[in-house]
Amino acid sequence: MAISAALLFELGAILVILTILGAGARRYGLSPIPLYLLAGLFLGDGGVASVPAASGFVETGASIGVVLLLLTLGLEFTLGEFSASLRRHLPSAGVDLVLNALPGAVAGWLLGLDAAGILAMAGITYISSSGVIARLLSDLERLANRETPAVLSVLVLEDFAMAAYLPVLTVLASGGSLWQALLWMSVALGALGLAFLTSHRYGHLLGRALAHPDDEQLMLRILGLTLIVAAVAENLHASAAVGAFLVGLTLTGETADRARGVLVPLRDLFAAVFFVAIGLSVNPSELLPMLPFALALAVVTAATKVVTGAYAARREGAGKAGQLRAGTALIARGEFSLVIIGLVGAGGGVLGAVATPYVFVLAIVGPLLARFAR
Repeated sequence: MAISAALLFELGAILVILTILGAGARRYGLSPIPLYLLAGLFLGDGGVASVPAASGFVETGASIGVVLLLLTLGLEFTLGEFSASLRRHLPSAGVDLVLNALPGAVAGWLLGLDAAGILAMAGITYISSSGVIARLLSDLERLANRETPAVLSVLVLEDFAMAAYLPVLTVLASGGSLWQALLWMSVALGALGLAFLTSHRYGHLLGRALAHPDDEQLMLRILGLTLIVAAVAENLHASAAVGAFLVGLTLTGETADRARGVLVPLRDLFAAVFFVAIGLSVNPSELLPMLPFALALAVVTAATKVVTGAYAARREGAGKAGQLRAGTALIARGEFSLVIIGLVGAGGGVLGAVATPYVFVLAIVGPLLARFAR
């Protein structure tokens, strides 16, 4: 088998750069996520130095990274506790939808977009980044905080909403009928509900089937199943992240403890690749034309996310400091918003010119605000 020297060199250079940036961030008690995003921006097309040989691996690794981030996050909680938290936060989901989708819809109307474009802008401002926030909570050691279940409930409910939203947007953007959109939405929601019910009732059997005394076997079994579940969820226009999160929730006790031990190093590697991939997907020249409009929209929707998180954390019984931490944790946008931009094929249009800098600004600023929230 031929080995690509260019691929090995570029991957090695990326990892060395991330090592330096990560060490610098942690020295000052910061999350390295913003620096990883900027590294991707400078290494992508139009940046300081491109990495064409490594771009394919980075794109594939990014998909694995977001799956591992949500899998390991799910391992921190039990399905019963989280089901109760989801039910408690249904009103939070309503507040989230109204406060954060409406500004995007208004922005789309002001930009003169058609119905599909307005719907796309509403989704871009509504959905937070599960991948960024999952890593952020771990970096800031907030997984055990009082407000964290509220943050996770809002994220998962957003991903459930995406199961209804993405089929509709995909069909409408391609010129399909409303009936086709509703059909695919029903299929996706039904499959997601069935998966959640199955995990709730038979999750203990899954844990027994995956358990093994050998760490290698345990890692291969859990990772293989998680990737399959994530793929099925993605094909049903649901979220691969939700599929991975459900697998993590079903594993409890000793199996979950050992799974964290074998998966966390792998998660950290691919999570770093995931953040670099977000930066690589953005051309710096795309950030400038509509930057003032994007910044104004970012300010508005950062504030509405803070209100959303504070409301959800208050329902969890968190104090004012916890409410602020929850709100700032939800600010970051990322992978889902970029997917929406791609679905409507607006990379070169006015929607892409606004949405791309909007997403990138909040992906960088969100973790910084969360770090300094008190």
